[in-house]
Amino acid sequence: MTFHLFRRPIDALRLLWAGLLLLAAVPGHAQFRVDVAGIGLNQLPIAVSAFRGEDGAPQKIAAIVQADLERSGQFRAVDASGPVLDELSRPDGAAWRQKGADSLVSGSVTRLVDGRYDVRFRLWDVAKTQDLGGQSYAVTQSDLRLAAHRIADFIYEKLTGEKGAFSTRIAYVTKMSQQYQLWVADADGENAQSALASPEPIISPAWSPNGGQLAYVSFESRKPVVYTHDVASGKRRLIANFRGSNSAPAWSPDGSTLAVTLSRAGGSQLYSISANGGEPRRLAESGSIDTEPAYSPDGRFIYFVSDRGGAPQIYRMPSSGGSAERVTFTGSYNISPAISPDGRWLAYISRVSGVFKLHVMDLATGTPNAITDSTADESPSFAPNSRLIVYATVQQGREVLMTTTVDGKLKARLTGQSGNIREPDWGPFQK
Repeated sequence: MTFHLFRRPIDALRLLWAGLLLLAAVPGHAQFRVDVAGIGLNQLPIAVSAFRGEDGAPQKIAAIVQADLERSGQFRAVDASGPVLDELSRPDGAAWRQKGADSLVSGSVTRLVDGRYDVRFRLWDVAKTQDLGGQSYAVTQSDLRLAAHRIADFIYEKLTGEKGAFSTRIAYVTKMSQQYQLWVADADGENAQSALASPEPIISPAWSPNGGQLAYVSFESRKPVVYTHDVASGKRRLIANFRGSNSAPAWSPDGSTLAVTLSRAGGSQLYSISANGGEPRRLAESGSIDTEPAYSPDGRFIYFVSDRGGAPQIYRMPSSGGSAERVTFTGSYNISPAISPDGRWLAYISRVSGVFKLHVMDLATGTPNAITDSTADESPSFAPNSRLIVYATVQQGREVLMTTTVDGKLKARLTGQSGNIREPDWGPFQK
């Protein structure tokens, strides 16, 4: 029996004892749009002017930058209509302050003779008419969106003092007809690239700490088997194909080890195994179901789900194995732990009055908060700067991806044009 025993009941029905997972049909390459809802506190008012020359480029840089900043919950967009500016334009501070802006971004996009694009920008503090810096990127057409995300990262860090995560990536799974696909996309859900296609289900993608590999579970052997997959080359390695099920891979922070759930000894139990494969080592002796491991960012602990108390709850134990302590006490059914990279927050799914909601717990105080009003949340994963969470849920009968701020005050929907998207995992900062 695998970790799916602890997912919402509709999922449990989809998993046959033999291990065949049936997912709802979705498009193979869904484009995404972003719908931001909610009001955050202390948002910074910023104007992002249309970049000079971007009308002749296949991507609208200013719109991508603005959407990134709004989605973060830290910024509020101010009307930037008017004369087109570029990185050399010195703004009229009084006019922009009258519009309500504290900051202004302007720039340009120029097609180079070799076919690449020169993208330049400058950030201004309009209250002081102070130049806060800028950068330039010479990129291919396919990297224009990445350049925009890097601009948003620069702005975010300059104005908040924290690292932006817009140029990172997410992974998720789709199914179209009889084809399952594992996708890698920008953090805003756009620019999706297929990492793997299979006629059998693919589940539980998990990024390696350096962002170079994905671990996942494939059913191509008619049973759950764990692989790792090099994103750049497409090469993969078989990690766990032992008797029974092999599922729920989680990387250690140093990338050397995977925690996995195996039923090789009967029942679902936690093991550690080298990221190169080999003989697994059992982490705990338990007669209960132990599954869904997640390492703490310092590598000292593994958080996991167990029914040792009679119903699924989240526990933690030393990463080397040993006795476990219970972490969740509010609610009778808590699953899918995810730890923020700064070690401050635990995100998880709790069944409340028969529905499944995303919760966030402050690990210092043990205080949990429900941060969604949806009823079928699953698979939370933190952005590498710990400020946002991506998760799957159901809206209007469709499975969609959402991001939310940790306090739940601002959410953005990353929705495919049709079909359903599931099992998101947010990748690390790029090295």
